[in-house]
Amino acid sequence: MQLTGRAESAVRPARPADAPAIAHVQLVTWRTAYRSLLPADVLDTWDETAAAESWTQAITSPPTPGHGLLVATEGPEQVGYLAYGPAELAEDETSSPEGPTTEVAALVVDPRWGRRGHGSRLLAAAVDLLLPTGVRRLQQWVPETDEVTAGFLQSAGWAADGWARTLDTGTSTIREHRWHVLLDPTQETDA
Repeated sequence: MQLTGRAESAVRPARPADAPAIAHVQLVTWRTAYRSLLPADVLDTWDETAAAESWTQAITSPPTPGHGLLVATEGPEQVGYLAYGPAELAEDETSSPEGPTTEVAALVVDPRWGRRGHGSRLLAAAVDLLLPTGVRRLQQWVPETDEVTAGFLQSAGWAADGWARTLDTGTSTIREHRWHVLLDPTQETDA
């Protein structure tokens, strides 16, 4: 049997040239996964160029040194991304006793490229980058109706931590639950 080749999958820090692909992955994924959550006019009038400009800004001038953006690739295609930054404490919340926390602001994989390990590779790369900086906990807000993301996080060892919030979209509200995972500092590498 002769194989014709195999696409390579990887994760790397985002580059400014990735911004249009990131905006496109965001658009496709939001239209697919969040059609029932977000107002139709937001999704239907999406300005992909403006989104790409925002992603370029996030890549070239992150708000703090603790912010970052990773992209997942399969061959030459950018198929997903993970954006992270310092966690914001909820009202009446104190810092985590486990240590510094980073928030995953977005973990997105284009549905056409789903179930190929890209989400897992993005999370693993984020952990590899963040552990040496002292981060000991990751958290992410997930819409309560997003069973796909909740199931993925649960399978990766995450759990809901009891915090919830409600976001106002202007025409409806979105209830979110916060998920978290503790990082194992013994897995640090000398890389």
